[in-house]
Amino acid sequence: MSAGQHHRRSVPGRRGRLAALAAFTVLASGALTGVAPAAFAAGDGRPFNDALDHAAESYDVPRDLLAAVGYGESRLDGHDGQPSQANGFGVMHLVSNPDQRTLEEAARLTGRSPAELRRDTGSNLLGGAAVLRARADALGLSAAERDDIDAWYGAVAKYSGAEAATARLYADTVYRFLADGLHTSVDGEQVEVAARDVAPEIPEAPEIGPAAVSQDYPSARWVPAAAGNFASGRSAAISQVVVHVTQGSYAGSISWFQNPTAQVSAHYVIRSSDGEVTQMVKDADTAYHARSANASSLGIEHEGFVDDPAWFTEAMYRSSAALTAYLCEQYGIPKDRSHIVGHVEVPGNDHTDPGPNWDWAHYMELVGGESGAVDELTFASYATQLSGSSGPQVKAVQRLLTDLEYTPGAVDGAFGSATQAAVRAFQQDKGLEADGIVGKATWTALLSAGSTPTLRSGSSGEAVSRLQRALTAASGKTVAVDGSFGSGTAEAVRAYQSARSLEADGVVGAATWKALQSGR
Repeated sequence: MSAGQHHRRSVPGRRGRLAALAAFTVLASGALTGVAPAAFAAGDGRPFNDALDHAAESYDVPRDLLAAVGYGESRLDGHDGQPSQANGFGVMHLVSNPDQRTLEEAARLTGRSPAELRRDTGSNLLGGAAVLRARADALGLSAAERDDIDAWYGAVAKYSGAEAATARLYADTVYRFLADGLHTSVDGEQVEVAARDVAPEIPEAPEIGPAAVSQDYPSARWVPAAAGNFASGRSAAISQVVVHVTQGSYAGSISWFQNPTAQVSAHYVIRSSDGEVTQMVKDADTAYHARSANASSLGIEHEGFVDDPAWFTEAMYRSSAALTAYLCEQYGIPKDRSHIVGHVEVPGNDHTDPGPNWDWAHYMELVGGESGAVDELTFASYATQLSGSSGPQVKAVQRLLTDLEYTPGAVDGAFGSATQAAVRAFQQDKGLEADGIVGKATWTALLSAGSTPTLRSGSSGEAVSRLQRALTAASGKTVAVDGSFGSGTAEAVRAYQSARSLEADGVVGAATWKALQSGR
C-alpha cells in the first residue's frame, strides 16, 4: 500500500518522538532493557515455529511482525548461511558491510557468535528480534506500545537500514504482508500469520510526495543509484537485456544500489509479490551489472534467490516481460535468446543467475519473442536433479535416458521411482556412483553420450551441440549451444582438457570424449 493510504492514529506521548523520524536516519542503538535471556542453544533442532515464538518472546517483539519482516527479507529461508549481495545472512538478513552492521549488533545483543547468527536459524531469529527491539527502544516504545503491532512501523523502517522513501517502502511491504496474511512452509513445517486490519503509526514527518516517475519507462518508480555505482553515458549501442536475480529483497537491493560502497547497480529492479518496477540508472547510462556487457546492455534485477523458485511469481514474470518488450522496441533489440540473456550467459561472469528455476520459455512467450528454450536439452546451467524434482531439466534427463534406451517412464518432467532406477542403471554402466542423483558428473556423461567424431575449430553439427552442452555441465559455466565450433567453444575445450590433465590442444579427440562420457 502507498504511504498515503495509511491511517494515522494519535497516541498520547508519541507525537514528538515520532517526529524525530523525519528522515528515518539510523540511530545508534541503546542497550535493551527488560529483555528475557535466550534459553536454548543454537542448533538444537527446535522446530521453526518454536524458534520464532521463542525469539519473539525473548525480546518482546510481536511474533507475527517478526515473521513478516523475515518473510520480506528471505521468504523465511536461511539459504544455508550464504550471503545476499549486501552481505546479509539468514532468515532475518543480518548484515555485515561497511555501512550496516546488524550482524555484529545482533552478536552483541544476544551473546551469539557471528557464525551462529549466520548459519543457525534459531540464533538468526533471536538476532533479528534483538535488533528490532533495539530499534523500538531507540524510539522509546513502552511495554504497552510494544504489544500494539501498529506501533512498530518506525522500528521496522529503521531495521531496513535504508534512507527515507526506501525505508518507508520496506515498512509498507511488511505491513502489507500483515494485512494479507502469510501461509508458507519452512522445511515442511507450516508457518501461518493471520490476515488482519492494519493501521500503522507512520512517523509524523514532512510528507514524502508521490514517488518520482521514470522518464525512460513510465510504469516505473525512479530511485537513483549512488553516483559512484554507475557511469554516465555509454561507449556502445544498447543491444542486449540481461536478466538478473537480486539475491536479496526488493527494498534491500534498492538500498544497496544507493550505497556508495556497493560499486554495483542495475537499470531496473522488480518486486516479486506484485511486479512493481523501480528504475535506478537511466537507460542512457552504464550500470555496473554484467562486466563485459555493461556498455551494451540494460540490466533488470528480479527480487529473490536463485535457489528458490517461490520468488518467481507470475506477477513478476509479466511485469518484467512487459518491461523487456518495451525496451526491445525502444532500442531495436531483437526479441530472442541471443539478445535477452541471463547473467550467467554473459562472457567473463562468474554468476549463476537467473538459474535453472527461471522459466525462460514462459518468459520469452510473454515478451512476444522467440522461444526461451533453444531446445529441450539446452540450459544455461544444469542443476542437480533427484527424486521429487520436477520441471524442464527432469524432462531433459528423461529424454536423454530414453534416447539411450534406458526406461525412465513417461517423459513428463516428474522425477519418480522409474526415473531414479534408470539413472542408477546408467550410472552403473558408466562406472559412476549409482546414487540415482543427476549431479555434475551424471549430467556430463548423459549430455555427451553418443558418437565421438574428432571436433575442432570450424566443425559444426549435432555433435558440436552435444559437446557444448556437456562442457556447460562439466565446467559450471555456460557455453553457447549453436552447433558451431568457434573460439568460445575452443577456449572451453582447452580449459576442460587442462583441468583434467589432458593435452590442452582444443581438439576433441578420443581422450577428451572418453573423459566427458565418463563424467569427468
